[in-house]
Amino acid sequence: MVLGKVKSLTISFDCLNDSNVPVYSSGDTVSGRVSLEVTGEIRVKSLKIHARGNAKVRWTESRNAGSNTAYTQNYTEEVEYFNHKDILIGHERDDDNSEEGLHTIHSGRHEYAFSFELPQTPLATSFEGRHGSVRYWVKAELHRPWLLPVKLKKEFTVFEHIDINTPSLLSPQAGTKEKTLCCWFCTSGPISLSAKIERKGYTPGESIQIFAEIENCSSRVVVPKAAIYQTQAFYAKGKMKEVRQLVANLRGESLSSGKTETWNGKQLKIPPVSPSILDCSIIRVEYSLMVYVDIPGAMDLFLNLPLVIGTIPLHPFGSRTSSVSSQCSMNMNWLGLTLPERPEAPPSYAEVVTEEQRQTSLAPLGACDDFERALPGPLFAYIQEFRFLPPPLYSEIDPNPDQPTDDRPSCPSR
Repeated sequence: MVLGKVKSLTISFDCLNDSNVPVYSSGDTVSGRVSLEVTGEIRVKSLKIHARGNAKVRWTESRNAGSNTAYTQNYTEEVEYFNHKDILIGHERDDDNSEEGLHTIHSGRHEYAFSFELPQTPLATSFEGRHGSVRYWVKAELHRPWLLPVKLKKEFTVFEHIDINTPSLLSPQAGTKEKTLCCWFCTSGPISLSAKIERKGYTPGESIQIFAEIENCSSRVVVPKAAIYQTQAFYAKGKMKEVRQLVANLRGESLSSGKTETWNGKQLKIPPVSPSILDCSIIRVEYSLMVYVDIPGAMDLFLNLPLVIGTIPLHPFGSRTSSVSSQCSMNMNWLGLTLPERPEAPPSYAEVVTEEQRQTSLAPLGACDDFERALPGPLFAYIQEFRFLPPPLYSEIDPNPDQPTDDRPSCPSR
């Protein structure tokens, strides 16, 4: 009798999205098939699957124990999220080579379905870092008598979703700093920096609108800049290892002495990066926006504004100033994430307000000219929204930007 051979062993997942990328979240059911193709006839003790998810941290540090003595200290830590085993063919024991309980598999291609449920508790998002990782995988093992087992491992992706439509992530982030340069016995004027962004939470593909004002009263030429940084923190044995990486940056115009630069929504796009990891005990992934002034020959003046990179983008009705960027983010097929459906369009102006109401509402406007002139701009804009006039065409560009004037007070001399 000629023994058959294993031609191939493969694992495939039943994907939950249209992009055929295996992406899951806590509580989801992971299902798929193990395909076995053989030529001839083979005898099998068992075909098993082993599914596991864990976070691992590992790094080494050199230590000095004396004048001529050095050693290496290893730091390792692991967190297990789930561990699932199942037998598709055969029995549990594989340590004997008896002919009892063997299963015969004939020539051809055979498929064996598997299924298991991820824990309902929060899982860490899949991640690959410099000193650690979060991985989820399924391994198939084919055991035959008198032969080494055939093994195959295939990873799948888990996202612990972060919805940026929460109050804490929709709150604006802002800060102000000032720095005075000193050179021996001479002191120049200060360099001041104020910056603000409209919210804390963003998704990959969105652009952060930066509002900033940089005033240079020093005697040096400075350059305003902005950058997004990712910080990876790894924890093991009471120690922490931190890695900081530049994600994206931009550069403003050089500012000579006595000049001011204003950013009215300068955009910095977020590239495809992994979401923030905030709930893992041994790995954290955080982001920040640094708005700073590059000062030659001195320490930079900088502001750090915290960011959270999420997976569920901003709803179109969540923020009027961010609707364009959120729509772009929602159209991204980023790793097959299921995004919320677009809400129903509102009724037209003509369906809500009759011609008679519109004419009535317009009548008193002429008598209120003095009152309107006395009102500050923002307050008058809010009052206008309650009238029956149709709203203006939407634009991301400020229709009334602050215009610089020549009579701006100069920097005070020191």
